[in-house]
Amino acid sequence: MRGRYGSSRWLSGRPAVAFDVHQVVRVSKEETSPARDAAASFRPVNPLPSFPARPTTRFAPSPTGVLHLGHVVNAVWTWGIARATGGRVLLRIEDHDRSRCRPEFDAAILRDLAWLGLEADAGSARQSDRQDRYAAALARLGRVTTVYGCACSRKMIATAAGGPIEGEELRYPGTCRGTSLGLVAGLGVRAALPDGAITFHDLRLGAIRQDPALQCGDLLLRDQPGSWTYQWCVTVDDLEDGVDLVIRGEDLLESTGRQILLGRMLGRTAPAAFLHHPLIHGDDGRKLGKRERSEGVEALRAAGLAPEAVLGRAAWLSGLLPVAEPIRADDLARLFDRR
Repeated sequence: MRGRYGSSRWLSGRPAVAFDVHQVVRVSKEETSPARDAAASFRPVNPLPSFPARPTTRFAPSPTGVLHLGHVVNAVWTWGIARATGGRVLLRIEDHDRSRCRPEFDAAILRDLAWLGLEADAGSARQSDRQDRYAAALARLGRVTTVYGCACSRKMIATAAGGPIEGEELRYPGTCRGTSLGLVAGLGVRAALPDGAITFHDLRLGAIRQDPALQCGDLLLRDQPGSWTYQWCVTVDDLEDGVDLVIRGEDLLESTGRQILLGRMLGRTAPAAFLHHPLIHGDDGRKLGKRERSEGVEALRAAGLAPEAVLGRAAWLSGLLPVAEPIRADDLARLFDRR
């Protein structure tokens, strides 16, 4: 499954760089003076570019681990922009990967959001309850492109490509396209993607051009164990739920072109607007995530931190505040004030 929003080691360390919303945020263990360093070179990022009027956006965590500081970064951007523009936030629990999702993490996500004071404008929806929706969309897709069964594993695809290359996505070469494999249990399901570039304007990063057929090849929609994939579920859900503004981390930027293309093939007349916000990285340059249990919201709460402190730290680390200062969930809109 895809990566999510990274976290940062801030209980014992302080950032060693001033934060610019147009840069990847990196965190060091070295003690510095964040107020002095940030104030000296902080460039205001507000107001951000125009957003859709009264947009519908979503906060979409996966219950494969605890809610961590990187999720809070995404929540700050999502709720802040929605409240600043009079928009709505939908809560979607992305539990499509049945092998990795756990009910205890699902419950913890809802508990942590309530503690932070982040309330969605619609009750939580779960992808595990939408199997019929994804199957019906697959039937529609099959009328406009080739949808076929695939027996290839990731190892087989990597071997055919001469082995994985660090930092590069594996491209499926179409091995099973044109075979007689049907859409049966035990096989993956792929869709043929047409050649051609997809261009879109990211509200933070500017003009982006991607070619999904060259990036990933024919897209996997359902895996061999029978779980619908992230790419498929979010495309269908954003279309069916009327999401017209997607706010997420830069780690998902490469998925945007293929999701726009899939949506177009399903009949979406206009794509959603996209904004990809900065990630938080650690000393080794890696995006930290659910493996850092100490960064979980529950652990931060147990350590005595207030919700306002956690929200303020997330806003600071992602470039929305020049210094770390507490901020209430009800005040996140001021981070995106257009005045």
